[in-house]
Formats: sequence, structure tokens, C-alpha cells
Amino acid sequence: MKQALKTAKSRTKVLFVINPKSGSAQDDTLKDLISEQAETQNFDFQIYNMTGNDEARISTEIKRFRPSIVAAAGGDGTVKMVAGILANTKITLAIIPYGSANGMAKELYISDIDFALELLSAGKVKPIDLININKEICIHLADVGLNARVVKRFEKDPKRGKLIYAKHLFGEMFFLKSYRFQIKHDDEEISRKGVSITFANAMRYGTGAIINPHGILDDGKFELVIVKPFPRVQLMSIAWKMFRGKLHTSDYVEIISCEEATIISSRKTTLQVDGEVIGKVKEIKLSIMPKALSVLVPKDFKTEAVRKP
Repeated sequence: MKQALKTAKSRTKVLFVINPKSGSAQDDTLKDLISEQAETQNFDFQIYNMTGNDEARISTEIKRFRPSIVAAAGGDGTVKMVAGILANTKITLAIIPYGSANGMAKELYISDIDFALELLSAGKVKPIDLININKEICIHLADVGLNARVVKRFEKDPKRGKLIYAKHLFGEMFFLKSYRFQIKHDDEEISRKGVSITFANAMRYGTGAIINPHGILDDGKFELVIVKPFPRVQLMSIAWKMFRGKLHTSDYVEIISCEEATIISSRKTTLQVDGEVIGKVKEIKLSIMPKALSVLVPKDFKTEAVRKP
């Protein structure tokens, strides 16, 4: 734990939660950048280095240090964990892209570490929704089926990056499975066959692919993006539509906006939430948590769907 700078009480306090990379040189560089920005922007700070089973310790550190901002430096899993701690509090979440995908950082147009640190004084606070998924907090995207299985394979791979993700995606295509989903949302009950369902608070994956063109972070709704069984020859067409923000035009995709939903799968399937594999489930209960989290975003950031429903 790094000692806080001794300054006047009026200065902003920032707790940095860092998920260390394997190379200590990168971590040292990040800490140097934080120290430089603390002097430039005139804020106090503490650094908490994650070691595993961190939630209780981070909560204790928040009570002790009393920061107005907690900055999560890591990937989407780190952001998810910190968001869960800060949900329904007055403390603001800052996101520092320091992982392999950084999907939520991309969603908020936070391009790199330097820009993220600048936002500590130059950004604005934006209240956004969260999704409660089987009592797990989701800030970004979750799913069952195809992508969740890819994430599970990706987690076990020592290598990282978009090419490694693509390798596992194409690997899963040879074993493409479909499920029968019973879906009760709001006041409607339907049955759908699909290879995956994405539970989307946001719009895009860390790769830039737009899975949910209807996504608005503060509209009090989330989307169910159902990908129906498709011929393998259609994979490139579906991928093209995703990167163009036109997935909603595909014959193999259905998007439903709702405030709550219960989904029962025909058999157990892997659930991942914000890049973290939760395990195999048969029933998924979802509900929106309207504006439950305050997030630091660029001043020109607007929550606006690529395509409105």
C-alpha cells in the first residue's frame, strides 16, 4: 500500500485499484504516471494492488481512506468488481484501460491510460445503469452460449489479444451448439432457439464489434440480443454487420429491450459476466438497476444508441 500524499483536506481523494500485469515494469510505469498526475492535478491518492479475494479489503480501504473517486486499473473483470462495490453509493468510478479487452473503457471512449488519468480533473460524472444477473453486477455485457464458451477458452489461454480471441471463436464454430430458451420479460413470455443470448447494458465488445446497436447506458433498460442458429457460411456476414453497427438488420438476430427478465435454458450453459466466467447455469434472472453507478466520462460523452429500436 502506497502512502497517501499529505495535503489539505480540500483536495480530491482517489483510490487506485490496480490489477497487476505480469511484467512489473508496466506496473511501475503506471504508478509513476499516477504520481505525476497527482502533482499536476493536485489530488491525494492511495494505491491498492489486487492479489485475489479483494472485495472485502477494498471496501475496508474505502471506509478508511474515504475517496470521492475509485479508479479501476485493469480489464472488464476489474471494472465489474469495483462497480459492484460502488453501486448505489456516492463514490464515482474512474476506468483506466489496463487489461486485454477494455470493453467498458472503449464504450466510454476512454482511449488510453494517459487520457483516463486526465479525466480525473477534466471529465464529468455520468450516472449509468447496471444489470443484476443472478445476483452478479454487470456494467457492460454478459452472455450465455457461444461467446461465453469462447471467453471460457480465452481465460485458460496464457496469451492475450484480439487474435487469440478470434482463434477461440473459430475453434468454437466447429462445435456450434443451439439451445431452446424460455424467456419471460416484463409482461411477455416467448420461446426462442439460439446459439447465444447477450445481456447488454452497453453496445460494443472490446474488439469494437457492436453487439447491441440499441444500447443506451442510462435509459433504464437492458437488451436481450438473441443470435439464432445460422449456417457457418453466414459467419462473415454477421461479423461484418457487427462491426458496422447493423447487427439488428440480420435475419439471425432478435433484440428485445426490457427492465427485467427470466430465462430458462433447455440445458445448462456457460454464463459470463463482463469477461468473468460465472459457471454453468440453467436459469438466469435479470433486472435493471437504474442509474445505480456514477462513472467518470469525457465531457463530450453522450449516451446514444447507434440504432434506435
